[in-house]
Amino acid sequence: MSVHGTVQTKLHLLSNVSGASIEGIDLSKPLKKNDLQFLENSLHQHGFIVLKNQSLSAAQMVTFARNWGRPSPHVIDTFHHPEEANILLLSNVNKDGKPMGLVDAGTYFHTDYSYMKDVARCTILYARDVPKTLNGTTFANQAKAYADLPNSTREKIHNLVVKHHYGNRDNLDKQSRSVASLLNEEQVQKVNWVRHPLVKKHPFTGQPALYAVSGSSFGIEGMDTEEALALLRELAVHATQDKYCYTNDYENGDVVVWDNALLLHSAPLVDLTRPRSLWRVTVLYPFSY
Repeated sequence: MSVHGTVQTKLHLLSNVSGASIEGIDLSKPLKKNDLQFLENSLHQHGFIVLKNQSLSAAQMVTFARNWGRPSPHVIDTFHHPEEANILLLSNVNKDGKPMGLVDAGTYFHTDYSYMKDVARCTILYARDVPKTLNGTTFANQAKAYADLPNSTREKIHNLVVKHHYGNRDNLDKQSRSVASLLNEEQVQKVNWVRHPLVKKHPFTGQPALYAVSGSSFGIEGMDTEEALALLRELAVHATQDKYCYTNDYENGDVVVWDNALLLHSAPLVDLTRPRSLWRVTVLYPFSY
């Protein structure tokens, strides 16, 4: 238990791999400096945090997000919140025959915005209407995965630069539920090839970790395509072993913040027969990383 001012803030570890649940902080109100520092420290230490029992308007959610950096609207502007473009709607609900949000978003291991030059610091997800069943995001700790690699492998990959593009490298079938969410022609024009190191040091802790070895990584500079894909897939298999993973199931009112420098994540294939709605904001670093 941690105490901040007159409010008791309880932190519970969710696993020995990643994750912490926090109670006692109301995100609808301005955060005190020591509360924000507590949340930042918790995020950097545990990879993701779950803030329980929240009730937020669209404006309040974005105000909270700005504490972490600059909110960046998702390229799929089709499903931006009508009151706040920084919020992406995730939903399997139809209204007047039209979808209200993305249904199957990121149902494969990936890192948010790794297909962009300015990568994401953290992603914030607000569970507004979720079923009381297994419906959570699986997180894979990439610092632990990197630390367990043989010395020879770490030496081999240390200075490699990876070519990234929007998409799911291992499933390009547009009819599949685990393909990357489809872009229209206008949205396709907004994404380009970018390059990121295969191994990155965390910008706050300095801890090295594998970066986006699945999802948007399609090749490695200076390496034959087949050889590069084989290496990336080998690393992805290693990095997503059960011993590095923890699945966090959501409850209504949960606000989850995860660290994209530390974790890969995979969303669930949702039950299409039961309504499910969440809001998402992705935040960039306030500096180059």
